[in-house]
Amino acid sequence: MISVLTKRADFLATNSGMRNARAGFVLLTRPNDGQGIRFGITVTKKIGNAVVRNRMKRRFRELLRAALPTSGLPDHDHVLIGRAGGVERDFALMADELTKALSRAAEGKGDPAYGRRPRKGNRKR
Repeated sequence: MISVLTKRADFLATNSGMRNARAGFVLLTRPNDGQGIRFGITVTKKIGNAVVRNRMKRRFRELLRAALPTSGLPDHDHVLIGRAGGVERDFALMADELTKALSRAAEGKGDPAYGRRPRKGNRKR
C-alpha cells in the first residue's frame, strides 16, 4: 500500500537518504523500516506563487501515483522536491525522468553530495 508522508520528521529523515537530481525535481529515497511505500512532495516559495506551486504538486502527485506501484522501492520513503522549471516541463518527459531516477535509486546509485552548498549555520569564516 502507498501512503503519504505527513510528519516533518519523516521529511527531514529522508533528507539524509539517497539523492537523485533531475532538471525538474530532486528525488530523495530512504529505507523506512518496513512501513511500506510512502511518498511526500515539497515545493518551496522560490518556485513561484501559490497557483504555480499547487500545479507542480498536482503534477508530482500524478507522476508518483503512476510510477510508485511498479517502480517504487519497497519499504522506502520517496520525497520529490520541486525545482524551478518543473512546471513548464513536458509531463511525459518528467515521467520518464522519474522512472530513471527510481531505477538508479533501486541500484543504490545516487548523485554525489559535493555539489551541495553548506548551510548558513555551518559556514567557516
